[in-house]
Amino acid sequence: MRATETTTPQAAGNGVAPAGPPIVEMRGISKSFGGARALDDVSITLGAGDVLALCGANGAGKSTLVRILAGVETADAGTIRVAGEDVSIDSPQDATRLGLNFIHQELNLVPKFTGLQNMALGYEGGSRTGFLDRRAARRRAVEVIEGLGGGVPLDTEVERLTVSERWMISLGRSLMREARVIAMDEPTASFTEEEAERLFSVIADLTKSGVGVLYISHRLDEVLHVSRDVTVLRNGRMVGTFVADEIDRDRLTREIIGREVTDLAPPPEEAVERHLHSEPVLTVRGLAREPRVHGVDLDIHPREILGVAGLVGSGRTELARLMFGADSPTGGAMQLDGKDFSPRSPYDAIRRGVALVPEERRSEGLLLQESVARNIALATMHDDRQPTTRLLSPGRMRATAKEMVERFGIKVSSVDQLVGDLSGGNQQKVVVSKYVRAAPKLLILDEPTVGVDVGARGELYGIIRELAHAGAAIVLISSDFEELAICDRVAVMREGRVVDIVDGAHATKDHLTSLCYAVPEEKQA
Repeated sequence: MRATETTTPQAAGNGVAPAGPPIVEMRGISKSFGGARALDDVSITLGAGDVLALCGANGAGKSTLVRILAGVETADAGTIRVAGEDVSIDSPQDATRLGLNFIHQELNLVPKFTGLQNMALGYEGGSRTGFLDRRAARRRAVEVIEGLGGGVPLDTEVERLTVSERWMISLGRSLMREARVIAMDEPTASFTEEEAERLFSVIADLTKSGVGVLYISHRLDEVLHVSRDVTVLRNGRMVGTFVADEIDRDRLTREIIGREVTDLAPPPEEAVERHLHSEPVLTVRGLAREPRVHGVDLDIHPREILGVAGLVGSGRTELARLMFGADSPTGGAMQLDGKDFSPRSPYDAIRRGVALVPEERRSEGLLLQESVARNIALATMHDDRQPTTRLLSPGRMRATAKEMVERFGIKVSSVDQLVGDLSGGNQQKVVVSKYVRAAPKLLILDEPTVGVDVGARGELYGIIRELAHAGAAIVLISSDFEELAICDRVAVMREGRVVDIVDGAHATKDHLTSLCYAVPEEKQA
């Protein structure tokens, strides 16, 4: 089958071609940054009531293309048409006035504001004075959230909401005004299957009302499920636009990265047995932090990759934070190499040999306006000081960063490049390399491949295996149960407890999912 560029797609869900011109056309878009070509003659078409997926490896140009449509960047060449008319989008305000809305992976919500207050930001409806009409804003917000299925507490501070509730607030904010197009960047990255299905229903309702959806995701199964057409970018150029019903996951993967990808395989059973006969690196007994974690028992061994599976809210991240000293337990105890371990802070944990790669890499794992070199050095700056003056040595810091960049294949122009300018996969490698440099006995990775393309994902798996082979104990927390095939064992968490531990050979997606949703015996009685 050859790639076909679709110019008049059918409306999603009803099989009827939309009347009139496409809602958005981008033609011949090119963009360079400092001589480096980010986009080269890229064209996409999105029809009213259609879902167009945009796929590509990290650094393929997806974000640059969306930022141009959003008015954050200006194209060097090319044209944009909205509803059949040529437009200039020179600012985010221009995009908003044209009915173009964008929900980024980093939701950009105000944590201390309520859901309603976040949805009301920039809302002008019902006001004649230029000031916010609070009653009108509430009426509109309630109407929007009910249209999305309801169930989101509008008067709760955003920082207290679940990931999916925050995402719905961000989507609701984009619908407070008239929307022609909504671009969604990695919308289900931390969703359960149930939450993802709810989103797909919302998308179906949006398209029935004529809204065009630009869907950006590395989860290829859901891309093929939710979209009609899929546009693939590679190295800033268009590979093609494919009809979703006429391409499968394997073919789509090859188009994205330009080569075959080796599937994950569970470790040999004899290797698992060897790990379990060694003394644990970390012993956890009765560990608790109410109300999220309740009496967790775990043994984590050297050279072992221990997966942690569970639904959102099951206590996985909270457990990781307790191990790392980011939170203090309300009960239980830990031992590291047979000695009491109760870290007072993350710095204390790193000093003792425990490191955590957090789920929110951009807000918790990186200083986006600092260089790659400084970010890699953050956890081990004491190693980069002059022996006599104890002042930080920029030369040592840069030399070490170059070693880590080469070791992990981090794509940078130089170690002086701002880490915020890197692709998601390369940012994640910087976070991992920062902690690998500290030579941890135990490395905890919380959702390490969220927002990372299939090629960079394979490279991260290789890094994880390399670290385990060298003697480190690894804890891998993931909502993508298929990637837990890399693990020797998988601990299943439900309602703050470890309810089962499954060996890697039996840790299939279906089995883990059934364990996550199983009703505890005490609740069946």
